[in-house]
Amino acid sequence: METALPICCYMDLARKIIHIDMDAFFASVAQLDNPELRGKPIAVGGSEVRGVVAAASYEARKFGVRSAMSGVLAKKLCPELYFVKPDFERYKEISLKIRKLFFEYTDLVEPLSLDEAYLDVTANKCGNPSATLIAEEIRSRIFEELGLHASAGISTNKFVAKIASDINKPNGQKTISQEEIPLFLENLAIEKFYGIGKVTRAKMYKLGIFTGSELKEKSETFLIQHFKKAGRYYYQLVRGIQLSEVKPDRIRKSIAAEHTFDQNLTSEVYMLEKLEKISKSLEKRLLQSKVAGRTVTLKIKYSDFTQQTRSKTLPYFVKESAVLLETVKELLFQEKIKNSVRLLGISVTNLNVNSRKTVPILDVQLKFDF
Repeated sequence: METALPICCYMDLARKIIHIDMDAFFASVAQLDNPELRGKPIAVGGSEVRGVVAAASYEARKFGVRSAMSGVLAKKLCPELYFVKPDFERYKEISLKIRKLFFEYTDLVEPLSLDEAYLDVTANKCGNPSATLIAEEIRSRIFEELGLHASAGISTNKFVAKIASDINKPNGQKTISQEEIPLFLENLAIEKFYGIGKVTRAKMYKLGIFTGSELKEKSETFLIQHFKKAGRYYYQLVRGIQLSEVKPDRIRKSIAAEHTFDQNLTSEVYMLEKLEKISKSLEKRLLQSKVAGRTVTLKIKYSDFTQQTRSKTLPYFVKESAVLLETVKELLFQEKIKNSVRLLGISVTNLNVNSRKTVPILDVQLKFDF
């Protein structure tokens, strides 16, 4: 077993990390582009008849509207709710502008999604020793140049910075210094620790662990005994030990496309028609990202909201819609559909980001008889 460094050694490795998180990004972009929606409760995606909310404005959140909520329930909670269609090309356009702004301060930028990123400003381009002031300046520029609000968390590691960015949302920031980290983590509810999901949380509750302080009381041996390799991770995390660096070149692991339907589908023939459109959308995303993949997964969500996935790994990389459709067609008829279907999706994993020279990419010219 590796010998852990003394905690004082970890303190010597402290960095200056900023986590920037755009406030209600999708909804805020909709309000930016349509002034009539400003100040009103809106939901991106879904509808009062069908679908799922992808994002909600802060005005809608006051009524309890949240992402992943059905449009029907969202409308019940907020009768004045406005539904708007998502515009991912617009989100991407703005996201790239924000990212370009980040690079004016540091080359160590790790995007997590379209609306959030880590920045390591330990050694920054503007020569400012204060990560707090840099975060303030970035947030101010995002608003002045793009008309959107962002929140920020600042600390010495990614884990604490990400938690800190939620504390003063929206349009705020929070700095947690190295000296403040121990007490901050001790007072933190266990469900706030990233990497502790529902199953692990329930197990910790049974062991009498509800807060960081109670987690910190447990020995490393105890945590490893109950949580195996993750035990050591929890032991270090609650002590503010996280050496994960900001990685500018994060490797994308999957690309997907899916669609929720206005009416449930009961026939495989109709499902194939929808899957053909989804496969073309996915092909476009794969071409834009300049990648291909070997594992194709069909996602099926039934009318009762249960979900099923079926996968197949091919001996070659694929990116063409015809090949994707042929594969998901096989997966669709792999077994009988259990119920009417409200959502279908296709994803591609095992991408060729690291293996371009080992396995040939399948050419577009291949044809299949349907």
